Amino acid sequence: MGAYDEDEHERRAQKTSVVDADFDAERPEYAGSLTYDSGNSTEALLDTFQELKDD
Repeated sequence: MGAYDEDEHERRAQKTSVVDADFDAERPEYAGSLTYDSGNSTEALLDTFQELKDD
């Protein structure tokens, strides 16, 4: 372990206390659709999970 450096501690404290807000804060808009298949019953999903867990 090195010697305690108070100046280094101060520099790190200042660096971590500064918030960098110089980036584009706009959120991109996405166009499209989302689909999902919920065809399996809960029991079938639990059975599949149990099979995977047992392997």
